[in-house]
Amino acid sequence: MFAAERRQLILEMVRANGAVSLRELARVVQTSEVTVRRDVRALEAEGLLDRRHGGAVLPGGFTRESGFPQKSLSATAEKTAIAELAAGLVEEGEAVVVGAGTTTQELARRLARVAGLTVVTNSLLVAQALAHANRVEVVMTGGTLRGSNYALVGSGAEQSLQGLRVSRAFLSGSGLTAERGLSTSNMLSASVDRALVQAASEVVVLADHTKLGTDTMFQTVPTELMTRLVTDEPLAHDDRAGRELQALADQGVQIAVAGTGPAGAGMGTERSFQTGGAHGAGSGPVAGGASGHGPGAGRREGPLPGQRRNRPLRGGGPSTPPTLRSAPPPPTALPEGFR
Repeated sequence: MFAAERRQLILEMVRANGAVSLRELARVVQTSEVTVRRDVRALEAEGLLDRRHGGAVLPGGFTRESGFPQKSLSATAEKTAIAELAAGLVEEGEAVVVGAGTTTQELARRLARVAGLTVVTNSLLVAQALAHANRVEVVMTGGTLRGSNYALVGSGAEQSLQGLRVSRAFLSGSGLTAERGLSTSNMLSASVDRALVQAASEVVVLADHTKLGTDTMFQTVPTELMTRLVTDEPLAHDDRAGRELQALADQGVQIAVAGTGPAGAGMGTERSFQTGGAHGAGSGPVAGGASGHGPGAGRREGPLPGQRRNRPLRGGGPSTPPTLRSAPPPPTALPEGFR
C-alpha cells in the first residue's frame, strides 16, 4: 500500500470512530506502529488530525464526510433535473467518462437510452445503472473499493486511465467555488477525479446549488479546466451561490441551469449568462427568455470548446456560431433572481 493510500485509510478510520489507537491503525493498514506513528505525525502537520498518547483523534471542528445514504437523500429533485439536462449533451456513439457520486448516478440512468455509447467509470453505482442497457458499453477502472461511495480509487484506478482519451468527463464533488473550482473531502477520490479530467477533451461539472460557495480539502477540477457547469437555480436569497455563478461565468465557464419547478420538473432547461468570459459582448440569453423556459429552451449560444460541429441540446433549436473576440469585454449583470 502506498503512503498516500495508507494515510487516507488512517484518516477515514479516525473520521468514522473519532479516536483510534496506533495499534488498531497498524493492524488495519498492515504495517508497523512505527510507520503508523510517522503517518499520524505527517497528517497532524497538515491539520487533518490530532495526535494523542497511543493514538489519533479528530481535530477540533473537523466535520466528517457524509456517507452515501445521507448524500442520496440530499437535493434529490435538483439532482434529477441536473442529470436530465446533462444527458442532453451526449450524442449517440460517443465515449465519455463518468465519475462517482449520487448526481452522476442519476446521469447514468439517463445515459442508458443513448445508443452506441461507451462509458468509462470508477463508480459501481454508475456501472450498475448502465448494467442492463444493451446499447451501452461500460468500461470500469481497476483500483481499491471505497465503500463509503462505492467507487474504485487508488493507484490501480489511476493507472487504468493512462492513455485514455474521450470526448467528455462528467464529474461531481463536495464543493464548488470560482477560486478553486471543484473539490472533494477525500484525497484518493480527488486523485482519481483528476485522472478522469486528464482523459477528456471537455469537462462538465454537475453540482446542485448546495455545493456552490463550499470549499473542501482536495481540489479536483480547477476553474480554468471546467468547460461547463450544470446546476439548478439557487434560492432567491442565496447571495453566495449567485456570486459564485457570476464569478464562474466571468471566467468563461458555460452555465446551464436546470429547472426544478412545476414547469421544469423532470426535464432540463438552460440559461446562458451574458459575461465577458466565453462569449462576445453582443451575446444574449437563449431563446425562450432569461429564465430558459419556453419553446426555445435548451439551446446554447455556441458549441463547447473543441466540439467538432454545432448541435443543440436535445429538444432545442440550432445553436448559433461562436463569437470571435480579441479581448474580453466587461461582464454584465446576472438575470433577475441571481443578484
